[in-house]
Amino acid sequence: MPHLYLVDGSGYIFRAYHRLPPLTNVHGEPVGAVYGYTTMLWRLADEIHAADGPTHMAVILDKSSKTFRNDLYDQYKAHRPPPPEDLVPQFPMIRDATRAFSLPCIETEGLEADDIIACYAREALAQGWAVTIVSSDKDLMQLIETPGADSPGLDLYDTMNNRRLGAEYVADKFFGIAPTQLGDVLALMGDSVDNVPGVPGVGPKTAAKLILEHGDLESVLAAAEGMKKGKLRDNLIEHAEAARLSKVLVTLKADCPLPEPLEDLALKGIPDAPLRAFLEHHGFRSLLNKLGQVADAPRAAPAAPAGAVAEPETFDRDAYETVSTVEALATWVAEARARGFVAIDTETTGLDATRADLVGVSLALAPGRACYVPVGHGGSDMFSEVPVQIDRAAMLAMLKPLLEDDSVLKIGHNLKYDMIVLDRAYAAEGGVVVAPYDDTILMSFDLDAGVSLGGHGMDELAKTHLSHSCIAYKDVVGTGKKQLGFQEIDLAAATKYAAEDADVTLRLWQRFKTRLPAEQVTRVYEMVDRPLVPVIAAMERAGVKVDADALSRLSTEFAGRMAALETDIHALAGGPFTIGSPKQLGDVLFEKMGIKGGRKGKSGVYSTDVTELERIAAGAGTDGDSPGAAIARQVLDWRQLSKLKSTYTDALQAQINPATGRVHTSYSLTGAQTGRLSSTDPNLQNIPIRTEIGRQIRDAFVAEPGNVILAADYSQIELRLAAHFADEPALRAAFANGDDIHSLTAQELFGEINRDTRGRAKTINFAILYGISRWGLAGRLDVSADEAQAMIDRYFDRFPGISRYMADTTQSVRDLGYTTTLFGRKTHFPRIQSKVQHERQGAERAAINAPIQGTSADIIKRAMVRMGPALAEAGLGHVRMLLQVHDELVFELPQGDVDAAKPVIERVMATAAEPAVVLSVPLGIEIGTGASWGAAH
Repeated sequence: MPHLYLVDGSGYIFRAYHRLPPLTNVHGEPVGAVYGYTTMLWRLADEIHAADGPTHMAVILDKSSKTFRNDLYDQYKAHRPPPPEDLVPQFPMIRDATRAFSLPCIETEGLEADDIIACYAREALAQGWAVTIVSSDKDLMQLIETPGADSPGLDLYDTMNNRRLGAEYVADKFFGIAPTQLGDVLALMGDSVDNVPGVPGVGPKTAAKLILEHGDLESVLAAAEGMKKGKLRDNLIEHAEAARLSKVLVTLKADCPLPEPLEDLALKGIPDAPLRAFLEHHGFRSLLNKLGQVADAPRAAPAAPAGAVAEPETFDRDAYETVSTVEALATWVAEARARGFVAIDTETTGLDATRADLVGVSLALAPGRACYVPVGHGGSDMFSEVPVQIDRAAMLAMLKPLLEDDSVLKIGHNLKYDMIVLDRAYAAEGGVVVAPYDDTILMSFDLDAGVSLGGHGMDELAKTHLSHSCIAYKDVVGTGKKQLGFQEIDLAAATKYAAEDADVTLRLWQRFKTRLPAEQVTRVYEMVDRPLVPVIAAMERAGVKVDADALSRLSTEFAGRMAALETDIHALAGGPFTIGSPKQLGDVLFEKMGIKGGRKGKSGVYSTDVTELERIAAGAGTDGDSPGAAIARQVLDWRQLSKLKSTYTDALQAQINPATGRVHTSYSLTGAQTGRLSSTDPNLQNIPIRTEIGRQIRDAFVAEPGNVILAADYSQIELRLAAHFADEPALRAAFANGDDIHSLTAQELFGEINRDTRGRAKTINFAILYGISRWGLAGRLDVSADEAQAMIDRYFDRFPGISRYMADTTQSVRDLGYTTTLFGRKTHFPRIQSKVQHERQGAERAAINAPIQGTSADIIKRAMVRMGPALAEAGLGHVRMLLQVHDELVFELPQGDVDAAKPVIERVMATAAEPAVVLSVPLGIEIGTGASWGAAH
């Protein structure tokens, strides 16, 4: 039997583009998508057909963005952004790739690729051919036919997950719907990606339920008048014509003449000559191996920025210059001004920017042209030899005008660190403002957050983007007892190491700068992340005062409570053992106590992680008389106290800077995949929020005499953003009216509001946004999985916009490989296509929350950037922003300025998204003040 494969070429192109890093061929043309597309098509045309036996194949493409649907509805696909700039020139090359395989490449003016596929599918089925559409697009699922006496069958082949999609898949995905009914369901629910209007408030589950009850769209609309009064009935009546229009928009046009006869689509194998010529032209050497690679074939290379100086294949570290005279430094400064940019890096005596001393500065002006300016080298004692180097004051005087020159771009990697070091070095002169600037760590993060490239550190990026291994720090200073300070190593070794850092930074900048607009992340880089660098640097320098005596008292109290818990645990266990030893604890619980269900790791030791202990604490695997549950509960308490004692009450005392008397946390702008800030040394994100112990620790963060702490917190910002993203009328109205959102949810789900139902509703509100499963919700609410599923179903029935948002987001990330925030921040999810179920489901859950949490992070960052200028304009420039934790900003200010500062802080935070983004819900701000951080809540 003839078997026709119809390849959705447009879907292939975008998947290929987003799965691979940018590449250029030997002609300087971008070919990343071309390479990925060619690889995917080869697998289909060569490997798949040998096993599955297609006899005919064609690639179907979109001719243009305008089709007959735009004539019917001018807003159709109106919100879709144009294709990336570096993808547009690859479209003709992709057509060339298709023809190099001797495959038909079919496109028709006025029709979408889906319509052409439908036309060919209808004709092939009519002639008794089997048909497979290579796609996972939900619109094409309307064409699925189950093989039978009257039809050889049509299925979809999802190459990303290596699975066939038939009627059973459609029924599972769309709540029992048959492929022939799918168009009616899509018409009711609409499509935010294609801007198909649908009926407001109708999600996939409600749409499926209506179609299953009434048969088709027209029957649903006809029955609307007789339905129970409510929002659903009103929307069906009011938006009936929109639904009918949506049905026309989603229905595939299958009655057009075929551009090429079916017989001409015969699959004849891959010819050698045209494919070889195509691969050699572009330098696809790995693919040439399949044909017998030409020995001297050029290689496609990582993309280089337009107009950039061609980078040498190797790094010549011996060419780096040690600048040891004022005259030599003046030459470098003059050249930096002439070029208009300079990469800069500092070398110091330690990792803590608020304590380390400046040892030297490295500069780079072009790939391979870099230098090191030492100013603090010499031994650790008075007899050590001091090398010839520029006087520190003279170097600082020469660099300050350059660092502050508006006409010279300063380029750094994690520039926040260098800003703090340099600002401290210039303290006697009132500090230094490094501007303008670019930061390559932020560029990398905004381009590739979530992509498995090994992180955003300079060494990792050099390997990924430059195929270069940087000198390891330990290879310069040594390790262990013999480790030297950087100031103690000789200048030749210091120059190679330091100048290389500046050289690598410049080369990375050249690559990243052109990718920003091409990959549409300029907006988040320019409007959110880059402006935050000096703000964070100032916060780290300011630090926060900590009451060391209060911490000491807490440490003593925690130690006493831990000792009491140890005594109780040992008594329950029938003897002493080391509670902090997972092996000994596991033996007590599972061997001595006989608790069932224990699991051992590869080392043969029982797992006693928090999940396992919580399971036992809830009574799992124990009988009514076993003390195992009580032991597990008390070990959990002991572990929390132990962690808080070591991480905070003990460690914070040691982290007080003797020069300032304050603790200076270090913020990372790239530590969380969704864009949230993270902090280390100390980590302020993990202080318990709602417990008495957490409040006691916060009480130790205090204001200076005469000052107070002000804490400003976004109220339920993620729920508000969920209402905006989902365009859910009930939630939007509740926030607009200032209603209690958890009470609203309790009323909708349980029909009454009391302490129990509101508490459950609060759990559900937040859990849903994280894509929680029925089992996960069951565990949190202590109900059965079926009861939890019923709650989830009721939630989606009451708030269908949330369900639609989750479905659209999951499908979008499967198609694109990433999510975006309202400000354009991309978060990549490479595991969304994993064949391992728990990895795939974990990626799906994270993807649902990423746009919401990421937008929340973007908004608070914009508030932080605007806060200083707004306070200064109000005559409150002395108010210091000290901390950012989760959705909260913490300030220190004189008691007498609280009334003046509150409205300024509230206004900046409430309007932080504007004018770039106008939200459909207001942002609520809660502000408190007190002598300590704890008292401010």
